[in-house]
Amino acid sequence: MSRNFLVIDLDKDADILKAIASQTRLQLLRELSRDPGMNVNALARAAGMPQSSVSSHLQILQEVGLIRTEVLKARKGSQKICYPVYDEVILAFRTAEEKVQPNQIEVSMPLGLYTNSQVTGPCGICSTEGIIGLLDVPETFMDPDRMKAALLWFTSGFIEYQFPNNAKLTGSGIESLDVVIEVSSEVPGTMSNWPSDIVLSINGKELGVWTSPGDFGDKRGTYTPDWWKLSGSQYGMLKTWSVGPLGTFVDGHKISDVTAAELELDDHRSVRLKIEVKADGRHPGGINVFGRGFGNYDQDILLRLHKRS
Repeated sequence: MSRNFLVIDLDKDADILKAIASQTRLQLLRELSRDPGMNVNALARAAGMPQSSVSSHLQILQEVGLIRTEVLKARKGSQKICYPVYDEVILAFRTAEEKVQPNQIEVSMPLGLYTNSQVTGPCGICSTEGIIGLLDVPETFMDPDRMKAALLWFTSGFIEYQFPNNAKLTGSGIESLDVVIEVSSEVPGTMSNWPSDIVLSINGKELGVWTSPGDFGDKRGTYTPDWWKLSGSQYGMLKTWSVGPLGTFVDGHKISDVTAAELELDDHRSVRLKIEVKADGRHPGGINVFGRGFGNYDQDILLRLHKRS
């Protein structure tokens, strides 16, 4: 049976490190790994802790993506069922020299430079200075000022980018690629438990589904400008989609058997990336995509190509 693992990067995952720097939260993760699918009361009994304390710690673990929850009907009201997202957490130490390898090519794409879009409202775009165009009007996504976008959101549909295939320009073949995006679900206001199925496609080939756990607004994003209301989405999770010879992974968790060879990367001068929420998906919870100047990570959409040796 395959195991799901998370590689923690010291430079970008400080929130996760802070979340697990607690013996209590580590104990809760251990209990959930032993018996996935416990409700909060059962977990409190297993850990020997008050239910109120367990709920507070679970909220922190959910916000950083270490657990997911489902709300199910119970005999009296409802109950929250908890599951661990990963079987293993690995801490990676990288020196500055190791971050960009000689066989890697990186391209950073500004958020607003998408080449195609088809979205449904509620939706919107904003720069670091203010709202662009009209809120909840899909046609705004083609406003020329979208080039300044630092945050965009929509309920369903897609945006598509066209990256240059710089490996082909150098005559190199591509063995694998990574796509790095700060992303969350989208709900009016915010809600940490609001799952959304997000689908990435490369060159028209769907890579699989990753489910965002929620839309985060418990605190202002590190780079989110002061004019943006605290009642709006504040930050996302920095996720890495990796496609190689063994399939497609999100932060080390395999989501499909789609390999890099199926993307026909060596045949095209560009790499087309589509980011999509399907209206008929199991969890059609919308999407926020954060760019430079918004959220917790001061970066745009990153494509990393790994050349063949």
